Formats: sequence, C-alpha cells, structure tokens
Amino acid sequence: MFMSNQTLHERRAAAMAQGQGALHPVYVDKARNAEIWDVEGKRFIDLGAGIAVTNTGHNHPKVQAAVQGQVERFSHTCLMVTPYESAVELAEKLTEIAPGSTPKKAMFVTTGAEAVENCVKIARSYTGRSGVIAFKGGFHGRTNLTMGLTGKVKPYKAGFGPFPAEIFHAPYPNAYHGVSVEESLAALDDLFLCDIEPSRVAAIIIEPVQGEGGFYPAPAEFMQALRKRCDEHGILLIADEIQTGFARTGRMFATEYSGVEPDLMTMAKGIAGGFPIAAVVGKAEIMDQPAPGGLGGTYGGSPIGCAAALAVLDVIEEEKLCERALEIGQRMVGRLQQLQARFPARIGDVRNLGSMIAMELVVDGDVNKPDPELTKALITEAASQGLILLSCGIRGNVVRFLPALTISDDLIDESMDILDRCFSALS
Repeated sequence: MFMSNQTLHERRAAAMAQGQGALHPVYVDKARNAEIWDVEGKRFIDLGAGIAVTNTGHNHPKVQAAVQGQVERFSHTCLMVTPYESAVELAEKLTEIAPGSTPKKAMFVTTGAEAVENCVKIARSYTGRSGVIAFKGGFHGRTNLTMGLTGKVKPYKAGFGPFPAEIFHAPYPNAYHGVSVEESLAALDDLFLCDIEPSRVAAIIIEPVQGEGGFYPAPAEFMQALRKRCDEHGILLIADEIQTGFARTGRMFATEYSGVEPDLMTMAKGIAGGFPIAAVVGKAEIMDQPAPGGLGGTYGGSPIGCAAALAVLDVIEEEKLCERALEIGQRMVGRLQQLQARFPARIGDVRNLGSMIAMELVVDGDVNKPDPELTKALITEAASQGLILLSCGIRGNVVRFLPALTISDDLIDESMDILDRCFSALS
C-alpha cells in the first residue's frame, strides 16, 4: 500500500511527542552510501549522515554483513552477565587507537550522553572532587546532567531546569567572534578565583570542535594550555569526541591535532555506522577507580553494536577514510568559498576541520548580525531540491555539512550545485 510523507507526518504528529522533533517531513524507505530515498520514491543526497553517525555511509556492505552475521548467532545476553569476545576485541582496538601512550581501558554504554555521564562519574570517583567545568556553546547531551554541561539554551535547556550543581562554564575560544585563546584562559582562571577553587574541580570537558555550538575548532595552543592547567591542579581533562571521532576531521580523533592526551574520552555517533553503541576510553588507572557494578547498563556494549563497530574500524583503515575526509573537506570548502566570494554580505565565514564543515550566515557581512532566517530557509529549500542539510550554532545561523566519508566526488559536486542554486534563489 502506498504511503505518502504527508500521511506519515500526520500519524507521527498524533502518536509521537513533538519534543522529539523532525527537521524534514521526509520518511525514509531505503538508503545507500550518501543517498536516501523516501517512501514516495524521491531521492536525496544526504549531507547530514544522521548527524555524523554514518561516516562509512548508509548500509556499508561490510558493516551490514557483520551485523547480519551477529544476529544469526545472538542479539543480546548483557555484557555484564555473560560477556562475549567482540566486546573484548572492540575494547582492545579502541584503547589502541586512542591518543597518547598511557595504558588505557574502555567501558561501553549505548548513547553519547551516557558516555559523558560516565566520564563525570569516573572523574568524581577518581579525584574525590565534585566540580566540572564545561564551555559556552558546547553540547554534551539531553539528560539532566549533560544538559547542565551543555552551553546552549534553546532548544536543549529551556524549561528543563534546575540542573545539577557544581557545573561551571567558561567561554570557548572563537577567533571569528573575537574571543581569543588568552581571553578564554583568563576567564577559566577567573572561575578558579571567583566561583570554585581548582582543588574542588574533578574535570574539564571540551569538544575539540564544537558541534551544536557552530563547528568551531579549538586552537591547538588552547588544548595544550588546558592540559597544562589540569596537570597543575590535579584536574582530569575529558575530550568529548562524540561528533568529531572516527575519521570525521581527517584524523581518527580531533584531539590528535593538538598533540594532547586526554585523561578520558567519549566515543559514539560514527563508532558503529548507525548501530547504537558508545564508549568511554581513558587512562587505565583512572578507569579502574569505580568498583565492579559501578559502571555499565543493560544494553551497554550490545553485541550487534560491537560487530558493527569492528567492521567500521576495518572500513576506515581499508578505505583510508581519514585521508578521504581531508579530500572531501578541501573539495567542498573550495565550492563554498566560491559561493562566499559571490555573496560576501550573506556568508560571513566558511570553516572546516576535515569533513566537519560549516558556513556561517550573517546580515551585511557583520559577524554580530546572525541570519537564522536565511539558514532555515536554505535548509528547507535544499530539501525540496533533494539535498539534506543540517543547521547548528547557538544563534541558529550556521549550516553544517557532514557528508559520509565514502561519498563520491560526483555526488559532492551535485550537492554543491544544488546548494548554489538554492542560495542564489534566496539571495
């Protein structure tokens, strides 16, 4: 029986909470690599990749085969009750590829927010301290604790307070918006003087590239300065690599660009090609602080997720997706900069780290005049023309591009042609 997008959208509105939003009324029937087809047969180029989840493309044959093989054996036993080899192997591989030479261990959960929460639990257990410092514009999840850490109010925090105590926010360095590394560090030092003494801070958590905040990379010198301050005060440094991990930025993890070794890392999204699994990886001594039973969850380390993640790691290596991420970024940014040259009053900035790419829209070329209306209109128009885009930024004026790292050059060029047409029509 034929089912239209409109009919499904009406059914969704009647049955599902509106808080679990839907950016596009496009109901997917099938997907392959960087393309999806809706229930009406319309084809779309997907430059969102499920929000940086399908880095290896939709239904990569190797990932699909690994999952099918696992389902034939068993789907769930609970890792904490009767474990299995795939989880051990995945932990071995993740601890091997994590930045730095210190021996590491891993633990598994199901979502990125759970990974963040467990980092805070582990840090508090290890240090005996309670305070956590995060950054303005950061995004760490939608649970109560991770909302408290998140530095963006709408739509994530509005109406959901109060949030846990002992969480503090410092400004994130952002050259385009006039926030220097020195100013960010001075503000952090000011927190230590005015709000919480460093001897009560368990951890500082940072995204090496802010995701929801607007795709702003943290300068290497800032990450290095954070590492130094953490070492001086016995504070743990947590790198939230949920959106930046697994070849997205041209390295396996974005933290590698700074040469910094975090004490704890969160991993999710691109880890398993679309199957729900997340991890915390950290220095072994720190990870072993919580007693048995203090960490985990019923679905944590799903055998299906483990099988998919192992296949994803193989694909990243075999298809050289870190190198491909750099090529994709260069090709797309080249086209975006051409568009910016034609519309300098509307496109304030184009930036990227590998295939984590952003275009910030403004009015009259003024960084202080964001244009969320144009951003929203562009994303809507692009979808009508068969191109899936996402927005981000605390002011809602950044278009973000997260293509599958397996996308072809032809599809990149086609997607940029569509973007060009849509932007020109709206400008």
